[in-house]
Amino acid sequence: MYWRCFVGVLTREMLKFWQQRTRLLSALVRPLLWLFVFAAGFRSALGLSMTEPYESYILYEEYIVPGLAAMIVLFNSMQSSLSMVYDREMGSMKVLLLSPVPRPFLLGSKLIANTLVSAIQVYIFFAFALLLDVRLSALGYVYALPVIALLSLFLGSLGLLLANYIKQLENFAGVMNFVIFPLFFLSSALYPLWKMREANEWLFQICAFNPFSSGVELLRFALYEKLEHNALAVVLCLTAITFIFAVRSFRPKASKGRFS
Repeated sequence: MYWRCFVGVLTREMLKFWQQRTRLLSALVRPLLWLFVFAAGFRSALGLSMTEPYESYILYEEYIVPGLAAMIVLFNSMQSSLSMVYDREMGSMKVLLLSPVPRPFLLGSKLIANTLVSAIQVYIFFAFALLLDVRLSALGYVYALPVIALLSLFLGSLGLLLANYIKQLENFAGVMNFVIFPLFFLSSALYPLWKMREANEWLFQICAFNPFSSGVELLRFALYEKLEHNALAVVLCLTAITFIFAVRSFRPKASKGRFS
């Protein structure tokens, strides 16, 4: 019964992803513009010296590839949460809740399906990154997969937690603008934290405290076959916390939230 439920949810999400090909295109346009346009223009001005996890001087486009990959996971996870609000409004979520499986398993299955979609998009992006000669080791791409999965589970749980307190679809889209952009721009995705410190100490503290920075650094180290233990601990703890609260606050009907 559990396996059939999991396969059903996974198949549904994959069919939605396959039928909405513009979703893949829109997910890749943002990071590819940063990589091919912005990074190319700053490649000589914003190169980085030898800092962890790098063992030599690197160009800027090599630095931002992990951050842009994390951005794909961020946007896809929040878009998946947006579909949860849509399903709740259209009534299809109630059909899923009629199944006899526990609610945590059902929501976890949806998050895992979203993880698979995110991984597909990220590895397509890695393929495009090769066009700019951003070549990483084969093992680095393998080590990145569990990190992508963990980051997707964390961000998906966060999006689901927000979706539980939002009644209407248009309200969710507005709130996401106050979540996605601060998470992304106030992180180490585009600039290293030590450069943030050179600019402003308060900005550095905000970026260092941002949990998305931990996810970006965890992915960055994994792509170079290394493990950032502090970042791993932060992401693991936040994934567990956000998932527990998301499950506990989930209601079949639209809840009355502060964002309604």
